[in-house]
Amino acid sequence: MSGASGTPYAAAVLRALLDAGESVDLVVSRASRLTLLDETGIAFRDAHWQDDLREWLARGADGKPGTFAPDIDAVRHWSAGDLAAGPSSGSYPAKGMLIVPASTACVAGVALGLSKDLLQRAASVTLKEGRKLVVSVRETPLNGQTLRHLVTLDDLGAAVVPASPGFYAGATHIQDLVDFVAGRVLDAAGVEHGLYRRWKGDLGGSRTAD
Repeated sequence: MSGASGTPYAAAVLRALLDAGESVDLVVSRASRLTLLDETGIAFRDAHWQDDLREWLARGADGKPGTFAPDIDAVRHWSAGDLAAGPSSGSYPAKGMLIVPASTACVAGVALGLSKDLLQRAASVTLKEGRKLVVSVRETPLNGQTLRHLVTLDDLGAAVVPASPGFYAGATHIQDLVDFVAGRVLDAAGVEHGLYRRWKGDLGGSRTAD
């Protein structure tokens, strides 16, 4: 997680990864902790990360507590300042990396190959090892510099998935829109999920129940 607005997207992706039986190495940047505090009121603390993560993931996109019952046993948290952490090395086993949400500063750092923190370092490792990197940029409008950085990431093999909800899946709640974006991120990563209704070629299908 980087510091862009959009913590509900990250929560939805995390829950879906865990539901899919995936193990997760979680890196929460310093800036994203401020965003999480602002958007949810939850202070993410290294010493209490399990309690804080469980409280956060239990909330719906509308902020209502107790909406979900997450099992976080498969999550391992790494401090963003720990450049000796497992994900900082190419020899550490990983299928890929998802940056959700991705700020423009994070996009720039990864595109330029910087390693100012573990988030950027792990992204660089993911690219050099030929693993899948999915970047869900959450910013508007995008200036030319950021667009060029996104093109660079695409050239490097990353999947750029803007946090742009689609409405053809029949969204009736804010959680549906969040889950659509999370689902598209997971599609790009090759992770199975059931977060949104897929297009089947039937006009008006979003208005009818499956």
